[in-house]
Amino acid sequence: LATIDHVLFLACGTSWHAALLGKRFLEQIARVHVEVDISSEYRYRNPIAAGGTLVVAISQSGETADTLASVRLARSKFLPVLSLVNVPESTIARESDGVMPLLAGPEIGVASTKAYTGQVLALYLFALQLGRAKGRLSAEECSTRIAAVAELPELVGRTLQETEPAVAAAADLFAAARDSVFLGRVGEYPTALEGALKLKEIAYVTAHGYAAGEFKHGPIALVTAKLPVICLCPPGAMHDKMLSNIEEVRARDGRIIAVGAADDDALDAIADHLFPVAVPADELLQPLLTVLPLQRYALLVAQRRGCDVDQPRNLAKSVTVE
Repeated sequence: LATIDHVLFLACGTSWHAALLGKRFLEQIARVHVEVDISSEYRYRNPIAAGGTLVVAISQSGETADTLASVRLARSKFLPVLSLVNVPESTIARESDGVMPLLAGPEIGVASTKAYTGQVLALYLFALQLGRAKGRLSAEECSTRIAAVAELPELVGRTLQETEPAVAAAADLFAAARDSVFLGRVGEYPTALEGALKLKEIAYVTAHGYAAGEFKHGPIALVTAKLPVICLCPPGAMHDKMLSNIEEVRARDGRIIAVGAADDDALDAIADHLFPVAVPADELLQPLLTVLPLQRYALLVAQRRGCDVDQPRNLAKSVTVE
């Protein structure tokens, strides 16, 4: 790992959203250049292969056809491939130079939830390992970050418990909504994409995830008094910027569902609903908590719409054809 100067993530769907967070982790912690590519696009671009590049393929099943084809292309260009899979005996794992097993256990539902959590956590830990190998992360800072990871189970349990009443109330109110928008900035932008995908996958609602700063460059025209806008605004460096974006939506009568800290009075004052999430010691880990009420919201909306949440229409657990 000490020789790696460039990391290329290859993934599809939910795994691609995890890769976007992986990019943030590796760039901030290990200070290496990271690219994130959609597997189905990568193989048709005749991509440039350079020395010092590590390819990381992410797939829950390890059988995703597009990602497998991209792995084979990368290896044909003599690039080392590391796979992040939940099935260590899968084809992608067998054809990789190294494997990081997720160890999330079998995920029965088609829409990925716990595998997504496992992917994000594994990528964070991989960033710590790469940072140590590159000499850019001290042993003391690494221990502090690992201690923050160790607190996550308790924070997850608390977040699920404390957000449930608000999530249920919002699902009751907006189950009939035909459209929804999810907004987030920096680390919460991938969370917005993932929240929108879950609502599309299991509730069949037209949902869009946007980087909040980009929303005013056209998509804000979608806002009406009937549009639920789910805004991810936890404490952190982008908090004030996100509050400003929410005010823009509020000024146009959008219905605001905010995800943030329970004691955030400024956020609570401008939101119609607040999903209170716990705040980890390391801000980089926040997306592991903010995604939880979005997954629950998609589940409850789908149930209220009479949808099969485990076997959504038109979907398969593993996409094995292009």
